Amino acid sequence: MNSAVQNLPMAATNTPPAPEMGELSPYQSGPALAQAMLTDQGVALEWQDGQQITLPLLWFRDHCACPACRHPQTRERLYLPLEAITEPPTLELLDGHLHLTWQDGHISAFHSGWLHQRRPEASLTSAVPRAEPWVDNFTPERIKHSDFLTPQGEKAWLTAMLRDGLALITDGPLVEEEVSRLAERIGPLRATNFGARFDVRSKPNPNNAAYTAVGLPLHIDLPNWQQPPDIQLLYCLQNEASGGESLFADGARVVEALRQQDPKALAILSETPIDFRFQDESHDISMRAPVVTLDSAGNLVEMRLNNWIRDALHLPAEQMDAWYSAYALLWKLFHSEAHQLEFTLRPGQMIAFDNCRVLHGRREFDPNSGARHLQGTYLDRDMLASRLRVLARDI
Repeated sequence: MNSAVQNLPMAATNTPPAPEMGELSPYQSGPALAQAMLTDQGVALEWQDGQQITLPLLWFRDHCACPACRHPQTRERLYLPLEAITEPPTLELLDGHLHLTWQDGHISAFHSGWLHQRRPEASLTSAVPRAEPWVDNFTPERIKHSDFLTPQGEKAWLTAMLRDGLALITDGPLVEEEVSRLAERIGPLRATNFGARFDVRSKPNPNNAAYTAVGLPLHIDLPNWQQPPDIQLLYCLQNEASGGESLFADGARVVEALRQQDPKALAILSETPIDFRFQDESHDISMRAPVVTLDSAGNLVEMRLNNWIRDALHLPAEQMDAWYSAYALLWKLFHSEAHQLEFTLRPGQMIAFDNCRVLHGRREFDPNSGARHLQGTYLDRDMLASRLRVLARDI
């Protein structure tokens, strides 16, 4: 490769429009390029704010945003970077933006703000917040139904949901299917063997404990699925029954407490797959996975704690006592007052929570003391993150 340095100033006149990079998220506010030059390592860039970077030639060719390299309607990549760049391009700065002309005559133009935003050293900014474990006296975000129907209110609710794993909508109408209408603002409903939208109330011949009046210890829904539903939404239409208080606990907080109290127990529960199974006349759905799944940094990825549909413990006999001991400790931590949040869901309120992080349950209620009717559905977490990114473009 020709290693001669080219340091070209910005052209002052007859400049083309700023390059379009095929992005819906804003990038135009970044600083202009002060200079660019070819080196043995690729193209060295320096912006007017003093930031510098050298990137390989193939990186620039791979990220060309012209219609031949990136589909103008779908914004999907068309160029396939399979061959090394053996001949350097000619290089030009026009009004602070980078233009490269390759040996085959192809021209790649890069907006300086896009290059500044996408350089490897840049902090990756995202509208989607990091998950934060609950702290003492945690109180979930509450957004009025009328506010949720505005971009600002929906953005605030989505931010709280993805950050805390739990958020409420209040003061909603007492009409059936409102849970579906609210969910569909965000994305398509996630259907399961219980349907895309389900009713939670006691009924004869139930196929799930939720459809009885018994108390429900903390659990996640459907750990017997390979991919349990991410987000559950429950909309209260009636709640005149005595009892039935809602219970929640943050798996991220409890896992950290378990790590501090007994790291060996956490290792057992995160490294030992067990079986979960749901079966009725129409379905038989099973999955083998650990109760706790952690990422490489030890952070919680998902919980699979549901004692009703935990199947026979199929482990070597010499491992069983240790597993039961670890399971009992985790159970006690989840059900301790220090980790539980309890409140009564009122008609017109919708509670939503991260089903793979925040465990939920309820106190026993008396069906003879009044009606209790909730409607629920599920969403994929990706749909919440997607909706939040879209809203963040204009707010």
